Amino acid sequence: MQFRTKIPILQTDFKIDYNAKIVSLGSCFAVNMAEKFDYFKFENACNPFGILFHPLAIEKLIDFAVSGKQFTEKDVFFHNERWHCFDAHSDLSNSSKDELIANLNAIVTAAKSKLQAASHIIITYGTSWIYRHLETNAIVANCHKVPQAAFSKEILSVETIKESMQNTLDLIQKINPNVNFIFTVSPVRHLKDGFVENQLSKAHLISAIYQTTNNKQQTTNYFPSYEIMMDELRDYRFYAEDMIHPNSVAIDYIWQRFSETFISEESHSIMKEVETIQKGLAHRPFNLNSESHQQFLSKLNDKMVKLQKQLPQIQF
Repeated sequence: MQFRTKIPILQTDFKIDYNAKIVSLGSCFAVNMAEKFDYFKFENACNPFGILFHPLAIEKLIDFAVSGKQFTEKDVFFHNERWHCFDAHSDLSNSSKDELIANLNAIVTAAKSKLQAASHIIITYGTSWIYRHLETNAIVANCHKVPQAAFSKEILSVETIKESMQNTLDLIQKINPNVNFIFTVSPVRHLKDGFVENQLSKAHLISAIYQTTNNKQQTTNYFPSYEIMMDELRDYRFYAEDMIHPNSVAIDYIWQRFSETFISEESHSIMKEVETIQKGLAHRPFNLNSESHQQFLSKLNDKMVKLQKQLPQIQF
């Protein structure tokens, strides 16, 4: 008997292997997946401007990177004793205005290099809801705890998201015409927007991605992380204590489905070797100086040396 429905996922001919250069952009779920790439020692760059939740925020920063635009004093503001940029995450905020601007522009330059070199770009959209700064009429990526009265809240239409997606694709393909794209919708529930509003938001994202990727070549793919959470797992035991974010079991399962779909078959054996080494490095013995532990460390080092001869880019 079948007690759950497993979502069929179309395979792609453009698999990720250990020569791939991956760029992950988007919501906090993009970070969850990037952490898996890091654990298995794939070459991966994640969210240079910090976590970004909606399509227009991602598009704007890609435009800055591709076009070589620079941040200036007009793009930053002072609030709660720190300088912030409405286009970047609070992790980049700084007590020094000059340092913030310099850091943002350094990230722009580095991001362009990463986008140019990427073999695969994974974009995770989190929400269709956006905040517009009333004083400037600008759509922001992050409110930085500025009082809510300073913003209006809007939902992006399917057409607006489609246009933003296409702009994002066009911008990146200007500097990297051979890159492969993987789009996905975050399974994180944005319940502060409201239960109905969260579903509406995800529906807009899914509709726009479906209409865009359905008409593209196989180099533009959709991975159903949201649908896996909702339709395969569909149980509160797969959520963290906040009942909003997927827990580690859910993340592991979604990663498993992703790796089955997008990671090359020959890379799976290397992933097993990497995991064995990672578990060995995490091992905590009772006696650091025991002969058995020294033998264990010697064998572990041999495995690392052997793997690094095969793939010099892997560093533990």
